[in-house]
Amino acid sequence: MLDKLFRGIFDSDLITVISVKDFLLCMGVALAIGVFFAAVYTYKNHYTKSFLLTLAVLPAVVSVVIMMVNGNVGAGVAVAGAFSLVRFRSVPGTAKEIAAIFLAMGTGLIIGMGYLGYASLFALIMGAAVLIYQKLGETMKRKPDSGKVLRVTIPEDLNYTDVFDDLFEKYTLQHELSVVKTTNMGSMFKLTYNIILRKRNLLTR
Repeated sequence: MLDKLFRGIFDSDLITVISVKDFLLCMGVALAIGVFFAAVYTYKNHYTKSFLLTLAVLPAVVSVVIMMVNGNVGAGVAVAGAFSLVRFRSVPGTAKEIAAIFLAMGTGLIIGMGYLGYASLFALIMGAAVLIYQKLGETMKRKPDSGKVLRVTIPEDLNYTDVFDDLFEKYTLQHELSVVKTTNMGSMFKLTYNIILRKRNLLTR
């Protein structure tokens, strides 16, 4: 009775129907891996609650989509086209954010194909690799001063990609463009940088 309730109206005997048990198992594994990725990303990274929520649910969403189009070439092409439209608005997020999104999507694809063991192994290996690389990155450079947030508003027609590079090179140890938003009816850009200032004695020269 339960299987009939969740049977598609277009299903036939020639189409393999996913059982409710298998569906729930895939969803549970995907959500668990999503939470694992979100927890790994919180290790010494700047993050928002909305981004962590995205990482936590994205593997489950992708896995469900893949399960629904499994065996249907036309639907698979359509889904691939839809995924190609997924992007960050204006300037993309940090490289870490993009990598985390692709890791979550890749895991969802593996789960959607039914390889739960491979998905779990992939998540563990990549999670460990991220933590190891993060730790190695800390040991390869001296511990910087606490970071600051710098917000700058510039005209819309000004190329902001490298306009402040000389100032950042002189006065900061590290800088990163994190957010770009339009303001004043689209005539201005509001830039948000994460910066780490040099020592004060260098600033006074």
